[in-house]
Amino acid sequence: MAKRPTAPERSEEVATYRAPALEKGLDILELLAGQPGGLILSQIAHSLDRSVQEVYRVVVSLERRGYVARRPPSDAFFLSMKLFDLACNHPPTRILLDAAQPILQMLATRINESVILSVLDGLKVRVIAVADNPAPIGFRVRLGTQSRLLGTASGRTLLAFQNDRQRAGLLEALVEEHRAAGGDAAPLLARIERIAERGYEVVADETLKGITDVSFPILDGSGSAQAALTMPFVLWVTNQVRLADASRHLYEAAVMLNEQMGGRLPVGDFTLDEG
Repeated sequence: MAKRPTAPERSEEVATYRAPALEKGLDILELLAGQPGGLILSQIAHSLDRSVQEVYRVVVSLERRGYVARRPPSDAFFLSMKLFDLACNHPPTRILLDAAQPILQMLATRINESVILSVLDGLKVRVIAVADNPAPIGFRVRLGTQSRLLGTASGRTLLAFQNDRQRAGLLEALVEEHRAAGGDAAPLLARIERIAERGYEVVADETLKGITDVSFPILDGSGSAQAALTMPFVLWVTNQVRLADASRHLYEAAVMLNEQMGGRLPVGDFTLDEG
């Protein structure tokens, strides 16, 4: 019977059997992920400290497979939505999206507001589903939008309802990042605790004046947040549904989605507390 390799042998094997072309491709994808405006070929080569000839064939292969595309007139390369589509077809995400889509559409129609579903994406939060406001005037969030975890209602909600180990690891990295930028992390950490206590997040005028974000966690059977269901409530002259009523409908939709994902929302008799 063949001998199973030990941990040191596996490490040696990983170091020995490398795929340089694959690694170049991954380097390019990771680089472009942080460049929403795209990069031209010479910029990609310079950023990766490689020659233009080295990256050219890899970039062309990625373009042929649909992972990157060119943006005229500069011919800058940028990430397509293919990686996002692949992630959405991953079974846990697919189950979540299949359960959420009809609930989101029903909710948006009922409250005349946009509603979004967001998930953790490393140290950021990403929008994976959107039901647009059917009213003539409203606030629109682009599908696939990526934002800072601590800087959004969805992100803080997701953070507040991770398991202890995951939450501690994320907060450690985020606090270090926040302090490096000269910010005081203490108020944000206190806010995460407050969200965990009351079971949801509500914040006014954070992204735009006149918008109140209300966000509930979507939990799995272990009580860990798989997503956040968020309503950016726009206050306009002819609102047909008040904030408190719209938030109640959002809560009811969150309860339904939690049940479908095997979780239970940690809020009992819901009344919006804007404090």
